[in-house]
Amino acid sequence: MPKGKKQNRDFRPVVSPIPAKPFYLQWYAPAAIVAISVIVGLVYSPALRGSYVWDDDANVVSPGLQSWSGLWRIWTQWGAVQTYYPLLHSAFWIEHKLWGDNTLGYHLANVLFHSISVYLVYLILRRLQIPGALLAAAIFAVHPVMVESVAWITEQKNTLSGMLYFGSMLAYLHFDASRRKSTYALALALFVLSLLSKTITVSLPAALLVILWWQRGKLAWRREVVPLLPWFACSLLWGAFTAWYERVYVGAQGTEFTLNLAQKCLLSCRAVWFYAGKMFWPTKLTFIYPRWEIDPGQAWQYLYVVGLLLVLAGAWLVHRRWRSPLAALLFFVGTLFPLLGFFGTYIFLYTFVCDHFQYLASLGIIVPVSAGIALAVRRLPPTAQHVGQALCLVLLGAMAWLSWQQSHMYASAITLYQTTLERNPNCWMAHNNLAAELDQIGRSQEAVEHCQTALLLKPNYAEAHNNLGDALLNLKRPQEAIEHFHQALLLRPNFPSAETNLGNALMDAGQVSDAIQHYQQALHLDPAYALAEYNLGNTYLHLDQPQKAIEHYRQALRLNLDNAEVRYNLGIALGQSGRSAEAIDEFSHALQLNPSFAQAHNNLGATLADLGRTDEAIEHYQEALRLEPGNQGAYKNLTNAYIKANRSDDALATARKAMQQAQAQGQTALAQQIDNWLIKYQASEQGSQKNVSSAPSPTPPGYSQ
Repeated sequence: MPKGKKQNRDFRPVVSPIPAKPFYLQWYAPAAIVAISVIVGLVYSPALRGSYVWDDDANVVSPGLQSWSGLWRIWTQWGAVQTYYPLLHSAFWIEHKLWGDNTLGYHLANVLFHSISVYLVYLILRRLQIPGALLAAAIFAVHPVMVESVAWITEQKNTLSGMLYFGSMLAYLHFDASRRKSTYALALALFVLSLLSKTITVSLPAALLVILWWQRGKLAWRREVVPLLPWFACSLLWGAFTAWYERVYVGAQGTEFTLNLAQKCLLSCRAVWFYAGKMFWPTKLTFIYPRWEIDPGQAWQYLYVVGLLLVLAGAWLVHRRWRSPLAALLFFVGTLFPLLGFFGTYIFLYTFVCDHFQYLASLGIIVPVSAGIALAVRRLPPTAQHVGQALCLVLLGAMAWLSWQQSHMYASAITLYQTTLERNPNCWMAHNNLAAELDQIGRSQEAVEHCQTALLLKPNYAEAHNNLGDALLNLKRPQEAIEHFHQALLLRPNFPSAETNLGNALMDAGQVSDAIQHYQQALHLDPAYALAEYNLGNTYLHLDQPQKAIEHYRQALRLNLDNAEVRYNLGIALGQSGRSAEAIDEFSHALQLNPSFAQAHNNLGATLADLGRTDEAIEHYQEALRLEPGNQGAYKNLTNAYIKANRSDDALATARKAMQQAQAQGQTALAQQIDNWLIKYQASEQGSQKNVSSAPSPTPPGYSQ
C-alpha cells in the first residue's frame, strides 16, 4: 500500500457492478417473490380476515367513487378522497371491482406489495454489495414495526408507494452505471408514481445522493447531482401541495397543530429516538401512542436534542474513514424528516409518532446492523459461523413471532381499539371509536361508558358527544340523546352526522317537523349525504306520504347508498303508492343484497299475494319463517295464503306453530287470540263440510304486521 494512503475499511464498492441481466429478467424473481409472499402471509395471517378499521371504509369503498365517474373524480376533484393520492385510490378502485367489500383481497394485496418491496430491497443491497443483504431483507419482511403498514388496509399507501420507491431506486442505480436514457425514464416514472401513492417518498432523490456519496466519497455535480434535479423539483412541489392539502381538505390546522420552532426541534429529535428505539426493542407497539407534551421549558426534553447532535457529531468525525454510520444516519433521519413535526399532518391530533411512519426509514437501521452482523459472522472460525447463522435465524424467528402476535390486533376494529386502550388507556380517540363499534353490535351501554370516558379525557370532543347521543338513542333515551347532539353541534356547527342523528332523536321523541328541518340542514351542509336522504324518506313514509318518501329513497340510491334497507323501504313506499310491480323489483333487489332479510321475504310475499301470485307468496313466507321463526307477521300472511289456496290443513298447522311461538315468547294474549281464531276456523270448516253457511275468517286476528 502506498505511503500516506489509508486503508478503506468500509463495506462499499467504488463502482457498483452491472449484472448480466436486469433484475426483472432474472429467472428466479417470480419464485423468490412467491416464497417471500408465503412467509409474509403466514406472519400476517391473523390479520388477513380482519375487518375494516378506522378510516378503511372511507379510503377503500367510498360509495361515491365506485363508478367510472368516481375513478375520474379521484384524479380530478380535490377533496373527493381524504388524501390526494390518486394512484393509491385508483388501486383501491380496481381492487373493489375485483373483490368488492371482501377485506381478504385488500390484505393479500398489501402482503404482495410488501413482499415485492422485500425482494427489491434484497436486489438493491446485492447490487451495492452490502454484506448481509438477505438478512436485511428478511428483517424488513418480518420486523414488528412493519405490521401496521401491512396489516392495516389503509396503509396500502405504504406498501404500494414502497414498492414503487424501491423499484425506482433500483432502476436509478442501473442508470447510474449504464447512463441509459430509457432506464432513467423508467426510474423517474416509478418515482412520480410513488409520489402519487404517498408523499413520504419525496425523500428518494436525497436518499440516492446519500447512497452515491457513500459509494464514492464525493459527489460530482454533473454526474450525480444534475440528473436528480428534476426529482428534487418534483419532491418540493409535491411536498408543498400535500402540506396545503392536509391543512385545507384534511383539517390539519388549529391549536393542536401549532408548534413554534423550538417545539418542532424538540419533537423531531424525540421522535427520531423513539423510532430508533422501536427498531431495536419492538415491544408495546400500538396503533395510537400517547401524544407527548412538548414543552421547551422542561430541561430534560433537550436531552433528545443533545443526544442526537452527539451521534451526528460522532458519525461526522469518523466519516473520512467510515462513511457508513453517517450515511445510515442521514438516510434514517432524512427519510423520516417530512413526518418529524415540521409539517402538520392530521394524525398529529392524536399522536406525534406512528409505526407506519418509519416503513422506509427503518432500512437506515436494518441495513447497517445486518451488515455488521454478517461481517462479524464471517470473521468467526468456520465452526462458529454456523452458530452465528443459527442465532440470526433465532432473531428472525423472534421477530416473526412478535409480528404474528401484533397482527392479531388488526383482526377487527373492536380488537384494535381494545388493544390500543390496554397500551394507551388515555387515548380518547380509541374510547370514542370503540364506542361507535360497540354501539353497532348492540352493546350500547358499554358504548355510553366509553363515550363518557372520552369526554372526561377531552371535554370539547364533538364526535364523542355525537356517538354518546347515538348510543343513548339506541337505549331508548331520546331526550338525553338530544342534549348531546345539541352539544356536538355547538362545538362543531358544520356537522352533518350530528344533524342527522339529532333528526333521528327528534323523530323518536315525536317531534317530526323539527326532525325534518335537521335532516334538511344536514343536506344543506353536505348535499351528497345519502344517509340524510334515506332518513327523510323514512320520515315521509312514517307520515304516510309515500311519493315524497320515494323521491328521497331514489336520491339516496343515486348517492350510492345502495343497501338492502334502502331498497326494502323503497319497496314499501312503492307498494303504498299502488306500484306493486316496482315494489316487487325493490324487494327482490333487497334480497339480492341480503338474502337473509326475513322481513323483505315477508313483504315480497304480501305484494305477490295482492297480485294473485299465491304460490310464489307462500314460498317467500316460508323462507321468512325459516330465517326468523318468531315472525308473527309472516305466520299471519302464510296462514291467509294457505286459506286462499284452499289448503286448510296447512293453514291450521301454521296457526298452531304461530301459537306455540307466541307462548314460547311469553306473548300470552296473542297466543290466546290465535287459539280463539283456531276454534272459530275449525268450526267454520266443519260447518262448510256440513253445508252450513259459515265462512272462514279471512284474516287470523291478533297477528302483528
